[in-house]
Amino acid sequence: MKTSDFDYHLPPELIAQNPTDQRDMSRLMHIKVNSKSWSHGVFSDILDILKPDDVLVLNNTKVIPARLYGIKADSLAKVELLILKLEGDLAQCMVKKAKVVKVGTIIQFQHPDLLAECVEVLEEGLRMFKFSSHRPILEMLYEVGTMPLPPYIKHSTTSMDRYQTVYAKKEGSSAAPTAGLHFTPELIEKMKKKGIQFVEVTLHIGLGTFKPVEVEDVSLHKMHSETYFVSEESAKIIAKAKANHQRIIAVGTTSARTLESVMQKHGKIMKDEGDTNIFITPGYEFKAIDGLITNFHLPKSTLMMMVTALGGYELMMKAYHEAVDQKYRFFSFGDSMFIELA
Repeated sequence: MKTSDFDYHLPPELIAQNPTDQRDMSRLMHIKVNSKSWSHGVFSDILDILKPDDVLVLNNTKVIPARLYGIKADSLAKVELLILKLEGDLAQCMVKKAKVVKVGTIIQFQHPDLLAECVEVLEEGLRMFKFSSHRPILEMLYEVGTMPLPPYIKHSTTSMDRYQTVYAKKEGSSAAPTAGLHFTPELIEKMKKKGIQFVEVTLHIGLGTFKPVEVEDVSLHKMHSETYFVSEESAKIIAKAKANHQRIIAVGTTSARTLESVMQKHGKIMKDEGDTNIFITPGYEFKAIDGLITNFHLPKSTLMMMVTALGGYELMMKAYHEAVDQKYRFFSFGDSMFIELA
């Protein structure tokens, strides 16, 4: 397929700059794939839509202050870094005006105890840095870094805790798993009382999730890898639920990609960790999930391709046009969608 097949017209005013005042009062489009139909409501309606024995899989990753502003030590030129993956003192970063950053370039930051040296040129716009400090690097990021809101959010007035899910635990993401932003502790508790189970996995969101598709032939797009973890406890719950024919509902495309990666790798859900560059496009046969809670994604994005693979190309494209007509709010701080397979 062509990248242009996944395009749609989105008026700029529908790009949400702030979240709703209350997390679970965002709008919800409920798409029933079997009947090729949809209905409109608010997110708290998900309590009545889901079945008592459903299993919801959450991505418990936590966004770190991954955007850094510094200067080159030799020229004092300004440099902006976005940390995509942090392992110890090594960080893969997206760099603005990356051509001026070469191996050996030293970046200084507001705090004199933090430095970064470019140790590898990876590809256009990407560099590997070795950070140095007398304190843990992650701790330093909370002093000098800022939350990495997406570039289409230009004038948000929200507090940064609204760019975290209420169940965020594992630090390491450069973007939020935004489908989870609609959940409140109170809603989760009501869902548990109904019999709905919650299971956590981790996928630290980096370039793989949000890198634009820059080729017209979809098959030529290269996905970047992201790190995931599935605990033994979570794997056992999901595997048992699948054996009992309970529905596995992924909360967010990152949870879905984690489960599908494990199934693709092992043929079953089991304890696992590693890096995944799974790229899901129409024609893919889903093996792990029976539904997906997600937001409305960017035109021509890999996430748009994934949801059309799950719900069917024609149905999902019609649903997106309906969302535009109904003036849903789009992207990270926008409204939600539940794609129900059966």
